This record gives sequence, structure tokens and C-alpha cells, in this order.
Amino acid sequence: MNLGPLIFLAAFFGLAWSWFGMVLTPQIQIGRLQQTNTVPAGATYPVGRPGLARQGLAVYRANGCAYCHSQQVVQTGTVCDVVLTDAGTNHAGLLVALRKLRPALSEAEDEQLMTGLPKTIRERLTKDEADPMVKTLTSAGAKATTWIVPVGPDIARGWGTRRTVAEDFLFDYPVMPGSQRVGPDLANVGLRLPDAKWQLRHLYAPRSEVKGSTMPPYRFLFEKRRIEHTRSSDALSLPSDLAPEAGFEILPKPEAVALVAYLASLRADAPLFVAPLSVAEPVTTSTNNAATNQTTAASSGATNAPAK
Repeated sequence: MNLGPLIFLAAFFGLAWSWFGMVLTPQIQIGRLQQTNTVPAGATYPVGRPGLARQGLAVYRANGCAYCHSQQVVQTGTVCDVVLTDAGTNHAGLLVALRKLRPALSEAEDEQLMTGLPKTIRERLTKDEADPMVKTLTSAGAKATTWIVPVGPDIARGWGTRRTVAEDFLFDYPVMPGSQRVGPDLANVGLRLPDAKWQLRHLYAPRSEVKGSTMPPYRFLFEKRRIEHTRSSDALSLPSDLAPEAGFEILPKPEAVALVAYLASLRADAPLFVAPLSVAEPVTTSTNNAATNQTTAASSGATNAPAK
């Protein structure tokens, strides 16, 4: 019996199935992604990285940083906090509402909740639990909002404010999401560690900044120069055991500067429809507590986040 046609068909359908699963399906899902808008500000996201940061991506790739660092913050869910933003004028009615929501607290503690706003009244709720509580507070003449909080081990570690989505990599080529975590995730390192001097010292001598770090030093990205007149403002401030001999200084090469610029550009904190979170509006000068109202949108690094 001639099995050639059957073998050919089996191989053909196997290859076709692989092509559909590994090429066509990803193309349909993410191949046509375009810029989106943040919620609710409507700002365009993402924007292309500046030129120096794009050069830094090439340095990041050339030095194999993606082998030990990921750029994929994992989120396991979303919870809601009930935040009181303005006590209003009906303090007696608000006090009654607070006693309903926080029966375990004393009257004096409930009165404290009405000062120094915004303040979190209840936390880690479902939306179905939070919305009626917000309604209870607003019916007493106060202003309250539901604060959306992404949760998960990566977020608890401080590695990000929300889950990583495909839009975060729209202007990166090649995309470097990584797959291992010998070191911490870097998806939001530009917000978490914005100090360029710290990043340069960490590249030159990782253990000088992170005790017990397994990261190798990248000293070939730096050069030792003789101090001609005055010490350069770009020179690294190093501990005595790492500092060069008298009359010399350690300066970053252009590759190191570009790499740090790329790290500074890694800020996956924009609030998106597919990855919502809440943030406070910028602080404005006002005598009214309503000036500190929250909006459902950006990162938890805001200056007037609600007190817990």
C-alpha cells in the first residue's frame, strides 16, 4: 500500500496548523495594533521612545540584558477601594453613613476619617461591593469614588502598577519582554528607579548599590580618564574601594548613557481600557477638599493618593 499521499497530507496539515497557530493568529491578535488613548485623560499612548533611548535598546539587546530581566508585569486581578474625597457640609449625615460602613470604629475614629481627605474608607472590595458604599456616602452629601487597584505578586513587589499589555511594546523593535527573572522585572524601572546616577553606578558595580546582586559589572561601558582641570560632573561617585587612584575619574561611555536613557524610558504606568487603574489628579491650590478628587486613570505614584 502506498502511504506517500497520507504522509504528505499529514505533514501538510501539521505545517498548516502550526502556521495558523504561530503566525496567522498572533498577526490577527496584535499585528495591527495602533496607538490607543489613556483613560480618562485621552492622551495618546504609547509614543515613540526618544532617540537616545532607542540607541539604548540596541545596547540592552547587545549585552543580553533580556536573558536575566523580563519586562512583563503579571497581574492576578483587580480590587476596589472606596475613597472619600470631600466631606461636604452635612457632617452629621456623613457620620451616620460612615458608622454603617465602618461599624467597628468609634465615633471619634469616624470623625477622623472626615479630615485630611482624600482617605480610603474600605479597601480590597469587589466593584459590586464598592458601588453601594459610594452611593451611601454620596447620599449623605459627601463626594466619594471607587478606586481601581490592580493586584498581584509583581505589583506587590513594586515592579509595576498594572499588568503589561501588547501596546506597551508598540514602538519597540525588536521587542525584548524577556522570559527569565534572574534579576527584577524592568517594565516600570523608569518610574521605580529614575536616578540616572544610581543606574550608572549599578552598571559599573552592581553590588555597591544592591547587596548580594548576581549581576555582573559592565565596566567596559565606562572609561578611566585623568582629571585635567576639574572633576567632570558626569564622573561616578564611587566608594573608596572602587574609586580610581588620585587624579583619575570614571566616566560613562556613550553606550552606558544610552542604556540608562532606555531604562529611564521604561514606564508602563499609563491607564488603558484593557489595563485600568486609578490615580489622583495633580495637586492644585484650593481651599476646597474637592480639589484633590481622584480620577480613574494613571499610576499609583501620584502625589495625592488617598491615605489608608
